[in-house]
Amino acid sequence: MTSPRVLLKGWQIRPKKQLGQNFLAAPDIAAKIAAKAGVSMEDTVLEIGAGLGALTIPLARCAGKVYAVETDRRVVPLLKTELLAAGLENVQIIEKDILQMDIGALAQQCRTQLTVMGNLPYHISSQVLVKLIKHRQWINRAVVMFQKELAQRLIAAPGDKRYGRLTVVLTYAAKVERLYELTADQFFPKPKIDSTVVKVVFKPAEKAGDDEKLLFDVIKAAFGQRRKTVKNALSGSFLNVDPHAAENALIQAGIDPQRRAETLSVEEFIRLADQIGHIRVAADTTRSSGT
Repeated sequence: MTSPRVLLKGWQIRPKKQLGQNFLAAPDIAAKIAAKAGVSMEDTVLEIGAGLGALTIPLARCAGKVYAVETDRRVVPLLKTELLAAGLENVQIIEKDILQMDIGALAQQCRTQLTVMGNLPYHISSQVLVKLIKHRQWINRAVVMFQKELAQRLIAAPGDKRYGRLTVVLTYAAKVERLYELTADQFFPKPKIDSTVVKVVFKPAEKAGDDEKLLFDVIKAAFGQRRKTVKNALSGSFLNVDPHAAENALIQAGIDPQRRAETLSVEEFIRLADQIGHIRVAADTTRSSGT
């Protein structure tokens, strides 16, 4: 593959900082990532941010089909040219913002779960990850590049200052494994921080519908004011839980009300959400019987 610097200069394209464009400039690493992800002809791949094709090309050589999502229309003709030069015909380019894309509709159209790959722009990495979690019934696994700082947050343990809302939600929904560390000089333009390749294998949902929504709401509320105790964070949140009910739910879940959100494990959050659910049901029953 021609270097990103040469390609972009030849096509008179300047990387856009607002799109978080840092193109992978190490084709050998791209091939290793595709291999480490275990992509085979049985896989239908959804690639997020195809860019200049550094990852698209090795993926297309081992996958049955690749749907390459790219939001920057300036680079699409360049990408098509690179794919044509490589003799690859199993790639369909989708000119769209991944955050606006219906992943479920694509999976249903393909009649299979998707394997998600990509080098995620830093400014939307968290949003993309949340989207993948919400649509995980359509995804078997994801192998994606994050900036190192975010990757460290995703794999942090309870008690670590980097442990937060996204950590808990992802740990609940998936098994996470760090695969590779990539230095900043393996990209063009060179970013300010190194990157980490992370493999995410989604688990079957433990809770369904409203129960899972409540769990995610409890996690959000607990971390909404992370300097406060869990009791105070919950009672001062959008959940509309009064201090007495919050304390009671925590005690019933076996959690000291004076602890803070970053010390709670996923299992403790699940127990806490269950107790808050029970309190809500009891309150609704009381209101119904009183009318």
